[in-house]
Amino acid sequence: MTSTAGPPPTGGGDGGRQRLRLLAVTACPTGIAHTYMAAEKLAQAAESRGIDMKVETQGSIGAENVLDDNDVSTADGVIIAADKDVDLSRFVGKRVLVVGVAEGIRHPERLIEQVRSAPVHTAGGTAATATAPGGKERSVAYKALMNGVSYMIPFVVVGGLLIAISLSLGGHPDPSGGLVIPKDSFWMDVNNIGVIGFTLMVPILSGYIAYAIGDRPALVPGMIGGWIANTGSLYDSKAGAGFIGAIVTGFLAGYLVLWIKKAKVPKFAQPIMPIIVIPIVATTALGLFFIYVIGKPISWVFEHLTSWLGGMTGTSAILLGTILGLMIAFDMGGPVNKTAFLFGAGLIATGNQAVMGMCAAAIPVMPLGQGLATLIRQRSYTEQERETGLASLFMGCFGISEGAIPFAAARPAQVIPANMLGGAVAGAVAGLAGVKDAVPHGGPIVAVLGAVSGVPMFFVAVAIGTAVTAVTTVALVDVSERKRRGESVGHEVSPYEPELALVGAGAPGAGGVVAERASRRGAVSAGVVGSAGSSAGAAAAVEIMADAGSADIDSANSGSVTSDSADAEGAPGSGSGSGSPAASPGPEIRPGILPEALPEVPPEVLSGYLTEQTVKVGLDAGDKEGTIRELAGLLARTGKVVDVEELVATALRREAQGTTGLGEEIAIPHAKTDAVSAPVVGFARSAEGVEWGSLDGTKARLVFMIAVPEAAAGDEHLRILALLSRKLMDAGFRERLSAAEDESAVLGVLSEAG
Repeated sequence: MTSTAGPPPTGGGDGGRQRLRLLAVTACPTGIAHTYMAAEKLAQAAESRGIDMKVETQGSIGAENVLDDNDVSTADGVIIAADKDVDLSRFVGKRVLVVGVAEGIRHPERLIEQVRSAPVHTAGGTAATATAPGGKERSVAYKALMNGVSYMIPFVVVGGLLIAISLSLGGHPDPSGGLVIPKDSFWMDVNNIGVIGFTLMVPILSGYIAYAIGDRPALVPGMIGGWIANTGSLYDSKAGAGFIGAIVTGFLAGYLVLWIKKAKVPKFAQPIMPIIVIPIVATTALGLFFIYVIGKPISWVFEHLTSWLGGMTGTSAILLGTILGLMIAFDMGGPVNKTAFLFGAGLIATGNQAVMGMCAAAIPVMPLGQGLATLIRQRSYTEQERETGLASLFMGCFGISEGAIPFAAARPAQVIPANMLGGAVAGAVAGLAGVKDAVPHGGPIVAVLGAVSGVPMFFVAVAIGTAVTAVTTVALVDVSERKRRGESVGHEVSPYEPELALVGAGAPGAGGVVAERASRRGAVSAGVVGSAGSSAGAAAAVEIMADAGSADIDSANSGSVTSDSADAEGAPGSGSGSGSPAASPGPEIRPGILPEALPEVPPEVLSGYLTEQTVKVGLDAGDKEGTIRELAGLLARTGKVVDVEELVATALRREAQGTTGLGEEIAIPHAKTDAVSAPVVGFARSAEGVEWGSLDGTKARLVFMIAVPEAAAGDEHLRILALLSRKLMDAGFRERLSAAEDESAVLGVLSEAG
């Protein structure tokens, strides 16, 4: 028995041994299966030890089985198996252990033992972390950066789109002031609202990076530090440090707060530390440090870059365009970008419009290129990133380079070099062609409004630069992913590391799937239809399915009646022979008896997406590609496959991104593609096993294939993956699936999944 933190464990009866009560939270930022696989493994490990455990899942579309205050108050410990930030404030006073989601899958028993001796989580404190050989989780820095980016994206999108709309509908070119919106007009008000959104995005990025590291006390110093970084006038610079400065202040604030938390203070001062002392001390220290230490070099860089560019006005137009393009693309609103922009804008008054023409061609390349990359290689981006990519394309058309900032902040090592290469190419082409811009603004909008001379070559420069940025981004992201997978193999990462992100469907940032509710619907409907055998029974089935969300899965399963038992005992609730009249003429239907004239209704499997047509108990293929082709042929039997070859190609592209072999002799290849007209699922079993590249070294003997169209409604594909991945963690379920003699028996086993 553990030494409890907080209220003692409950249960055990009068004088009986008290049962340990544990809680867990599982979460993964991009995957679908890992959240539920970890939850199932932890629950199984707890049950085998006679421990009560409740697991909250934070998967792809919402939190499931949420832990309430009563759960927390009676818990003896909490396991957090997550690769994303989880709010720990509700677990104050409890033993808390934090690990990566892969550890929850691979070593659930070890985690249950470790949480018994984990330190008690305190307000504003940091939970204990545990790593084990073979376990790997995202670094704190990565999680913090992703946290900041996810909160920043809405500000970029809203601010950028409002500015773009106001410029397009209310602006006009003015040689002395770029695209000008009349001051007292409605569109100026819209523009001002958009500017506020853009102004807030930098402190939001900084604040939520800090929050992910130092919790709530770090939020204020992070946000204020980000505001200071973006306000160059505070440290005598004509431009702020932009999003790069925000990343710096975010990490500084987070780790500064962690350091201050370690200070020993009297008991009477502890309650005010997280709400007064820490925020004030951290904010003051960080602000002054940035103004007096970091800000001065930024101002120096700005001034010297301006002088250096001034000495290059007589050099080659191609060289100057290349340099300006590199600078414009580097930090998108930061000091380097602003230096190039103001240099070009300042020369307009002297009659030299060519320099601004080079800048104008480079300005839209970053948002256009990153938006195009999300369309070229959809599988490499989450759903949120793909939506941001569409907004980025729109912002690029209006010369708003900040539309690419979310991508640069999330993947700086891949995106910034790609942006710079594309910007350099666009600037060089514009310089070579002698493109001129009469207003201090960039993007296609200035050409459409007549401020650019040499319009055809201006668009050529933008198009080439955009293509270079998009292709380079895709290539660098692919290299990064391959390198990460290679490192994972070298470190013997959990065999469950491969993510189940559909091709063309990101993986979203956080959420859950109502898997149990779906399982209940399937079990209840199968029981009613199998036992009723009448029109009245079918109608009752519909009613029960409508209310099945509140039914218990175990009672639903135990209440299902096979046709054999119905013949012997009758079907409860089926009514009598004098019940409601049949809807149409037919053979006599007696209670509990299925006449030969009525075909037996097969169990609904995975919402009807998997049928006997798409099941094969003996695979002919012996390799991965052959298996995928054979499964695609099974799916084609349904008439829902429009293009078999494209379905195969899409599934193979997903495999190239990373194996879908989960280990435990399971593989789930999948694709989101318009090669299918409706969701469809297939299953095949291999006696010899197929080499699938699973990191645990097992060959795939149980292979599922999921295909959904691009326009599939809602998150049905996520639900299918969640149901499968969770159920397949049950060793008994896998054994029954392996032992099923024919297609009909396989369907019977799979009906347990929902």
